[in-house]
Amino acid sequence: MRITKIFAISSILLAAAMSTGCNSIFRETPFDKLAEEQIWGDEKLLDEYTGSWYRNMDNGFYILVSTMFKNLGSEFDPWFGDQITVGRSDWYQAGYGELLKGSHSQITSRSRLVWQGAYEQIRSVNKLIEHEAELPRSIHDRILGEAYFFRAWYHYKLLRRYGGVLLVDRTFDPLTEQVKFPRASFEQTVEFIVADAKRAAALLPAEHETRDVGRITKGAAWTLAGKTYFWAAGDKFQNADKEFLGFTGNKASDMRKLAAACYDEMLKLNIYDLIPANAGDRDRTVEAYRNIFLTKNSQESILEVQHSDDGNFSQGFGHKLDRDAAPPSMTGVNCAYNPTQNHVDEYRMANGLPIDDPNSGYDEDFPYDNRDVRFYANVLYDGAMWKGHKMELHYTMIDGVRTPGADIMAYGTSSTASYTRTGYYMAKFLRETQQIDADETYGSSQNYIIWRLAEILLDYAEIDWLENRPEEARKKVNRIRSRVGMPEFASITFDDINNERRVELAFEKTTYWDLLRNGTAETAMCGDTNPLYRVTIVDDEDGNRTYSKGIVNGASTNVRYFASYHYFWPIAWSDIRYHGIEQNPEWIEM
Repeated sequence: MRITKIFAISSILLAAAMSTGCNSIFRETPFDKLAEEQIWGDEKLLDEYTGSWYRNMDNGFYILVSTMFKNLGSEFDPWFGDQITVGRSDWYQAGYGELLKGSHSQITSRSRLVWQGAYEQIRSVNKLIEHEAELPRSIHDRILGEAYFFRAWYHYKLLRRYGGVLLVDRTFDPLTEQVKFPRASFEQTVEFIVADAKRAAALLPAEHETRDVGRITKGAAWTLAGKTYFWAAGDKFQNADKEFLGFTGNKASDMRKLAAACYDEMLKLNIYDLIPANAGDRDRTVEAYRNIFLTKNSQESILEVQHSDDGNFSQGFGHKLDRDAAPPSMTGVNCAYNPTQNHVDEYRMANGLPIDDPNSGYDEDFPYDNRDVRFYANVLYDGAMWKGHKMELHYTMIDGVRTPGADIMAYGTSSTASYTRTGYYMAKFLRETQQIDADETYGSSQNYIIWRLAEILLDYAEIDWLENRPEEARKKVNRIRSRVGMPEFASITFDDINNERRVELAFEKTTYWDLLRNGTAETAMCGDTNPLYRVTIVDDEDGNRTYSKGIVNGASTNVRYFASYHYFWPIAWSDIRYHGIEQNPEWIEM
């Protein structure tokens, strides 16, 4: 009876009592039948033990909407921003749609899983740290460095969702200890994360031997420290009403300077560089740019989710990204990644000017001509070539009937296959040569990149601009633009930096989190203030073509809604009661 009572009180104590299953980076291996003393001194078992931290770090491309609520880190965050949406209308009536609409109960339910999942991993990390003396000397520093990194990482995930949290730095037995943790301030949480990240950086190598490629490095640890400070510099966290929601004053400049110092440490390693992509003509540059996201653990990559090389989905850690993104004409079924017209309009012209600039040369009758080369790399549009097929994303009037093109009608592997709701398909991350068939065992293998150098340069450019170093900001942005042959800026504005960020990091999770740290989610993620647009292209019987914009799913908060209190999710109510801490504002126990 006592055990039941304790478990009901606190999800953190529940996590402490649970056996933590452990995975390698690529596969799961149960440890519930192994004595702990067998693990700490065995190199192979330790590598398996740490696999749980990696697999729960971020599921990359592994989990799709229909099952995305089961695992920590499984959400594909850009679905909740404004650059992409999904093609399956039935998902809007399921859990995804409820989250999109800001459902109090759905967010509360999802939040409890995220909160508990993070603390399960933190307990696993703490257990290893407490056995430091038993670790083999041959891998002691590397394993301990990974432990400090992942304790920082899981607290970082909690910081971004909840603000200041419970800083758990030791294990405890819920059967014998009535442990209660205070809720830390936002600033205390930031410093706790950074301290662990710096400990990790001191222990980890700059690079790994081939057999350990994909494991945490010194550069990743310094990046985590910098990212934490960069997050804390966000407008949303200045002059907060409560110390666990941000700084009671304005510490944005202080945080930016600290972030820059951490990024400097990462850059001083001199092992990261942008992958060249400017091949002299558009088509070859497009191919080279796409290959950035198909090359595992490249010179540009700082941290990646390591998906299985063979794409094994049923027993390995492959995924179905290509199948889920493909149009039904190419045997796709879910049509899960539809770029919006909002995003397409973010791509400037090849001359570098925004499409609404009267000198840009933009022609509404030929909207896809002469655009930023990254548009052609990232988005499949009407007339684009993919797998040797010219995309047909327009309607043709035949005998007064509007007839859809091949890529906006359901056929292929399923008569009910979804097709794009926006007039576009995603190309970024996809492998054009990927075989897509009915085999449920093997899927895609490309890694999901969590951090790459281009993102850090854009972070730093933002810091430079806000710290009154516009020339330094310009140089960093131009470095990214020149690698795809885009004209360099002679001078730069903050809008230029933001636009470059949105285009270069298109569909990456960063674009979603930027809306939260900047405090713009209430506008960007609401249907009535920022409706998502589609394009409809129609060729009439005289051969004239019209392009018209329409709203996807209607412009209302009944489709997409983000309230002011959604910036901070609700802490598990069991922990609110047990630890006697304050809940985030406006959340009510259901």
